[in-house]
Amino acid sequence: MLSKKYLTLSLLALLACQSEKTRTEIASADKAQTWVSLPAPTGEVSKVWVADLGDGRYKNPIINADYSDPDVCRVGDDYFMTSSSFNVVPGLQVLHSKDLVNWKIIGYALDRLPPFEHFSRPQHGNGVWAPAIRYHKGEFYIYWGDPDFGIYMVKTKNPAGQWEAPVLVKEGKGLIDSCPFWDEDGQAYLVHGWAGSRAGIKSVLTINRMNPEGTKVLDEGVMVFDGHDAHPTVEGPKFYKRSGYYYIFAPAGGVSTGWQLVLRSKNIYGPYEEKIVLDQGKTPINGPHQGAWIDTPDGKEHWFIHFQDVEAYGRIVHLQPMKWVNGWPVIGEDADGDGKGQPVLVHKKPNVGKTYPVVTPQDSDEFEGHRLGLQWQWHANPKATWAFVNPAQEQIRLFTEQLPENYKNFWDIPNLLLQKFPAEQFTVITKMKFTPNEKLVNERAGLIVMSDSYAHLSLVSKKDGLYLAYTKGEKAEKGIPDKEELLGKVKSNEIYFRVDVDKGAVCQFSYSEDGSQFKLVGTPLAAKPGKWIGAKVGLFAVRQDKINDAGYADFDWFRINPLQARNLNN
Repeated sequence: MLSKKYLTLSLLALLACQSEKTRTEIASADKAQTWVSLPAPTGEVSKVWVADLGDGRYKNPIINADYSDPDVCRVGDDYFMTSSSFNVVPGLQVLHSKDLVNWKIIGYALDRLPPFEHFSRPQHGNGVWAPAIRYHKGEFYIYWGDPDFGIYMVKTKNPAGQWEAPVLVKEGKGLIDSCPFWDEDGQAYLVHGWAGSRAGIKSVLTINRMNPEGTKVLDEGVMVFDGHDAHPTVEGPKFYKRSGYYYIFAPAGGVSTGWQLVLRSKNIYGPYEEKIVLDQGKTPINGPHQGAWIDTPDGKEHWFIHFQDVEAYGRIVHLQPMKWVNGWPVIGEDADGDGKGQPVLVHKKPNVGKTYPVVTPQDSDEFEGHRLGLQWQWHANPKATWAFVNPAQEQIRLFTEQLPENYKNFWDIPNLLLQKFPAEQFTVITKMKFTPNEKLVNERAGLIVMSDSYAHLSLVSKKDGLYLAYTKGEKAEKGIPDKEELLGKVKSNEIYFRVDVDKGAVCQFSYSEDGSQFKLVGTPLAAKPGKWIGAKVGLFAVRQDKINDAGYADFDWFRINPLQARNLNN
């Protein structure tokens, strides 16, 4: 007969968001002891993209925004998602859902990125790569690889609350895309990939043993899969166990052109069998890539969440039905029965036993609360002086920050307050009042679309008053200076800025002095991807000179609406 100690370890290990035949009963028992289910997410619904069709079906993408490398775990009837945040802060945004279709941002795991001084400056494309979120022994864990420093872990008992300080689990260069696994015997493991740019190798997956607490590795690791022959650039592994098999879900073939690979073995160190279970097929969903296998609370349905790279719009999130056939997952729709599926565009929603309210990740912000909306992120570890929410005035105040030393263009600026593009087509309007320091010139504040090619519309202070300026930058990563066009002096320091984003990420800026009639400015910007991310839109305030009392810009609101016929004058 098995001991009580062994049974306890087994039950807790199975809660690490790994699916098993008895997972539903085990999860329910543990939940009663350690987890109190969260209420269903509610709130504002986006005006530009809603995946829930309201008739029992959903459309892909379920999140039409840049949540790269998504991973999901289920605890009871709650689903939690996180994704790559790279260099932006707050990092590791945490989203919550009850039905896998309707998601809301509830918090984040990183308020600053370590090493703190290193990430006080923009480190485009670096930082948090391909995290994994798991639940184990009453705590939530997120592991991620930083390609320059190693594999980190953070944990918490409340994913909507404060997370503990990051722990460096494995130090080294080129360690990426990490995922933990706790086996039934209490042994802990970590699987990860390699970044060729730092390590000099890629297309290889390695497993390390960890201590039971998951805070450090105990060995140098074992190579369990080499994709060089048939699966180049294999990466993003996610570790599971089912019916005696160890499974590693890992995409290969490249972000925009690849496929979803699954490996299985009876031994954790292999040898692993391999099978392609999802590719683009005849759909427009290119490179279905890297994600999470999850099930419904009753264990009867299985689902897979992954991303699609759509260039300037980033890596948007899709939900695919999944079933098990002969010990292998089949993802999406498999019309010819060969075990390899293709993505669905519209499908019946997961049967989670209830119907939940429609909700979407936050986008518009009226700046009414006492904290900044969870959709906002900076380009580097922030300073406390960059922005202050003013709930009494229902505004946010951005103080101008001095341009960095050796400034070349806006690629270098850390204090850009940005959020992800929320759809293919949309309009942003904001109202700003700019109060520069009278002792300075060339203080500036405004509305920006930021990517490797960017544009912003701003008010800039000159000796004789405030001027409207339209600025464009091309190939910013290469350090090419941007080009400014002064459009004339304005009568007031209050102004409305607008940008219309159309198909192809074509961005047309305009402004209004009365909030009603808008005037076009400049040539449209064709936004480009950033470094592993999509374009973003947001606010900024900067200055050239050092001073002991900066000027500031007050923003009343930031509203995202459907793209529609413009009320504009040229």
